Amino acid sequence: MGVPKLNRADAEAAVRNPLAFIADRWTPAPGTVRRAALAALVMSVVIVVTGGAVRLTGSGLGCPTWPTCTDDSLTTTRAMGVHGIIEFGNRMLTYVLCAAVGWAIVAARAEKPWRRSLTRLGWAQFWVVMGNAVLGGIVVLVGLNPYTVAAHFLLSSALIAVATVMWQRAREGDAAPRPLVGKAVQQLVWFLVAASVLLIVMGTVVTGAGPHAGDSSEVDRIHINWETAAKMHAVLAWIVVTLTFALWFVLKAVDAPKGPSARTRELFLILLAQGVLGYVQYFMHLPEFLVGLHMLGSCLIWIGVLRVLLSLRERPQAAPLDLPGPSPELTADTRA
Repeated sequence: MGVPKLNRADAEAAVRNPLAFIADRWTPAPGTVRRAALAALVMSVVIVVTGGAVRLTGSGLGCPTWPTCTDDSLTTTRAMGVHGIIEFGNRMLTYVLCAAVGWAIVAARAEKPWRRSLTRLGWAQFWVVMGNAVLGGIVVLVGLNPYTVAAHFLLSSALIAVATVMWQRAREGDAAPRPLVGKAVQQLVWFLVAASVLLIVMGTVVTGAGPHAGDSSEVDRIHINWETAAKMHAVLAWIVVTLTFALWFVLKAVDAPKGPSARTRELFLILLAQGVLGYVQYFMHLPEFLVGLHMLGSCLIWIGVLRVLLSLRERPQAAPLDLPGPSPELTADTRA
């Protein structure tokens, strides 16, 4: 059986609005939309971890220019060696990330009924990815300036935040949110979110001042004592741990629903593992592999904090419209 050909009107519609064209001809299952949103979230974490691998292997200038790899080649060359392969490979993963985000956008747009808020979250990820790609090019062009590297990571954290929200919203309805806990608990969680943001920012300062510059040559660092920055980072980590433990205790005391308690417990366990890893890497003088795992842990903590925040309310499916239909008598007459 041959593939049906598009008539001229269909072809024009596909060119004019390809998302609407696909949505008119495909309705994904709810599970498909959730998996698409999860794929975008997973890839947003993968790009952070592989970006860390670029820095930790000294491959930050493996491709010394942007958007091409060298002045004469779009791709890495044999002369660039393994550093060029690592840096160029990370650049190529950006296209995989774009594909995952694109799938999430298409699936959200094609879902019936169409949820505009979900589609907007997908597009927000797309524009963050585009902005971070440009910022990544600037990082290379300015020779891995530590402040631009920090901004690059923070924008990646923003991408993870949006992807996490979309993943959660894909599993919810569009009804008005209904709080599951009181105002005091909500305020405690917002303190936790603020402390987590400060923790991430201080982590970028530690990175910018620390020994892993991102290139095999000498690269300028943030001019503060990195051990002092690391200790401040540890203090903030303990604040986050304390707030998480306090939240867990309060949720137990007020007999909160299962969702917030479960998300808080998961976050607490991730924090403990990350804390152990942080102290081990510090006393082992920052071995590259452990630093990479610590970056992964940072992403998981941020996702965990956002999941705690999002678990404080529920958004059930909106009630279906009560459309008039045929009366039972009419139906019976018709069948007769």
